[in-house]
Amino acid sequence: MLKRVFVAPDPGRVRLRFAARGVLGIGFAVLVSGLAGHTLVGMVTGGLAALLALFTVTDATVRGQAVTTALLPLAGLPVLAAAAELHDQPVARDLTFLAVVGAGVYARRWGPRGHSLGVFAFMTYFVAQFLHATPGRLPELYAALLLSVASAAAVRFGLWCYERRMPPAAVPAPPGGRGLARVTTRQAVQATAGAGFALVVGQVISGERWYWAVGATWWIFVNTTSRGETLVRGFRRVMGTVLGIALGFLVAVPLQGAHLPTAILLAACVFGIFYSAAVSYTWMMLCVTVLAELLYGLLGVLEPALLAVRLAETAVGAVGAVLAVLLVLPVTTHAITDAWIQRGLRCVHSATAEAAARLAGDESADPAQRVAELEQLLARVRLSVAPLVHPLNPLPARKRRARHVLSLLDDCVREVRGLAAVAADPEASHDARLAAACWRVETAVEALTGGNAAITAPTDRPTAMDPALAHLHSLEQALSELAHPLRTASERRMVAAE
Repeated sequence: MLKRVFVAPDPGRVRLRFAARGVLGIGFAVLVSGLAGHTLVGMVTGGLAALLALFTVTDATVRGQAVTTALLPLAGLPVLAAAAELHDQPVARDLTFLAVVGAGVYARRWGPRGHSLGVFAFMTYFVAQFLHATPGRLPELYAALLLSVASAAAVRFGLWCYERRMPPAAVPAPPGGRGLARVTTRQAVQATAGAGFALVVGQVISGERWYWAVGATWWIFVNTTSRGETLVRGFRRVMGTVLGIALGFLVAVPLQGAHLPTAILLAACVFGIFYSAAVSYTWMMLCVTVLAELLYGLLGVLEPALLAVRLAETAVGAVGAVLAVLLVLPVTTHAITDAWIQRGLRCVHSATAEAAARLAGDESADPAQRVAELEQLLARVRLSVAPLVHPLNPLPARKRRARHVLSLLDDCVREVRGLAAVAADPEASHDARLAAACWRVETAVEALTGGNAAITAPTDRPTAMDPALAHLHSLEQALSELAHPLRTASERRMVAAE
């Protein structure tokens, strides 16, 4: 798993810059909060608010990111006030927390902005429980949150806005039914049910740290669509927590809140969270767990028994998420995987058509945007297929088939990327063979997405002197090989349904 984090592709060093900017932005926010005279609790609040502002805002454009960042306090301040005012009213506090959970998930129907605001609202309520916020602390916490979001924004949009030199990121919406409206409604119900279970059982384990269980349930639902994805994410969260607790015994407990080494390790954890998030949820959770332990060390409450409580609460939260996706409006892994694969194949069709038009001399055609969208869709396919290729999957035949499909989809993305690069060359020429090859690719995609898997493999093999034809030939080959595993999976589901 560790090797995967450091050898995973990082085009343009985006993950590295994302992580470095996260450390810089959060460090600046904490410094500003400290210079403003805030207490340790205020500085922790500010640091966590800056982390969320830098980590969760994912709009496609810089302008959209700036608007969402400006709206974060509107989502966080009322929730912070409610959490503080209800601090001594357990029933009202818990019901409000569940309402925040449901509303936060439901807000995802408004795309990346709704997702960011929902996460910020939930985490603000969570942090209020973490710090035992009371009405008397509200002025300081308000000021810390506002200052830190502004400081993070200054770093993100002023000092280091590397996104301005990048094309807008493609963010594919969830498939199925009415898209976001249907998916988010179902997930809101599931998350609220799972959080309710976690809240009740979590309070049985610990009357002070019960919110950890609710937090575990919440984060397991982020970026998942099917029950299989949720099961795998729950497993990885528990695994990351176990590893983080083990590491905490070695580094966080002995430090006991010593300021300088704790600050250095906090910076390392922040870097790890940002750098590993896109490639390994397990390692991200390890960093989150160690970060929480270090913060508890600063607050003077870290002890071995607390780490055992965190592990138990995380397990309860994972169980709550699992029960919710299994029993409340479940969606199968295969249904979601098929939907993402179909969208990916249609994107291959569009990218090929754009490349063909560019080679024919149409300057307005831009296959690069389609390539970026295709890579995003492949990432979603990987997330959806994760339960099928997981080491604990007891069905080896399905595991092999899923891995084969992923490998062929990787081939498709690689060849489409190469075709787009050739098309971008102003000296590239177009001839009848390219038109015919593009037509065959489009026909193959239509056959795969239309349920007719009878695709003829290409027979002619172009030379190295024809790079565009070579990419199209390899793309045809990958599509023809996809026919068998996709047809087999479809036939198995039809038999199971009879």
